[in-house]
Amino acid sequence: MSIKRFEDIEAWSVARKLTQEVYLAVKSDKFSRDWGLKDQITRASGSVMHNIAEGFNSGSKKDFARFLSYAQRSCTEVQSQLYVALDQQYIDSNSFEHIYELAEHAKLKIGGFIRYLKSEEK
Repeated sequence: MSIKRFEDIEAWSVARKLTQEVYLAVKSDKFSRDWGLKDQITRASGSVMHNIAEGFNSGSKKDFARFLSYAQRSCTEVQSQLYVALDQQYIDSNSFEHIYELAEHAKLKIGGFIRYLKSEEK
């Protein structure tokens, strides 16, 4: 693998953008008062990028792929929590769609990287 730092992984960059957008969304007045949801969605979004970074130094491609699968699950968790935020009118539909699509994009990038790592094992 020619990647030298986890910051060079495209999926990590997308996950970082996802985290930035989630943190921006939870700053709104209504959202910021729902401490439980705010904490859960920010942790889940951060988990995406952190699991990619942690997996990078896991020692094997198999372990790295496992951490990447955790990152994908965290993307899905963010997407589910976005529905709660939308239903509670903490975010509007445009914000929902934007962040949801970022999470989807991250999942696709992570999935592609998992496939790459598995093909390298063979």
